[in-house]
Amino acid sequence: MSLTAKDIAEIARLLDESHFSSLDLEVGDFKLRIRRDGGGWSPREEEERPLEEAKAGRASESDDTPPPPPGQEPGAARAGEVDVPAPLLGNFYAAPRPGEPPFVQVGDVVEEDTVIGIIEVMKLMNPIRAGARGTVAAILAENGKAVEEGQPLVRVRLRD
Repeated sequence: MSLTAKDIAEIARLLDESHFSSLDLEVGDFKLRIRRDGGGWSPREEEERPLEEAKAGRASESDDTPPPPPGQEPGAARAGEVDVPAPLLGNFYAAPRPGEPPFVQVGDVVEEDTVIGIIEVMKLMNPIRAGARGTVAAILAENGKAVEEGQPLVRVRLRD
């Protein structure tokens, strides 16, 4: 089964007009997941194993890329911090439009519903929400670059 961009846009429109917040569609090997709010995604149990295996494989590969600038540190979040993951695959944008200020910067205070960026998928802009209360400790995704589902976008230092 294959869907065109028009098909997916129509499905997203129907979801937006409904009272449902998400849609999971599986037909054979084809899987489609759409979330209205764009945040708070967590993998189902059967999807966690391949993701963990892929991460382990990437960790063992050598990487000659230069270290990221301050405020974009890689690695796991420390105690009292949480990473906001990309709920879907697409291009990450830190600002609503080119030339405009970013949604959040290091040091900004965020609430659960604060938009921290958008992910574009097939010309559809999906707002990504922080999902946590705290202070932005690091911006982990590069503006305008492709991100993978589950990839950390922003690190938040949690508030008490």
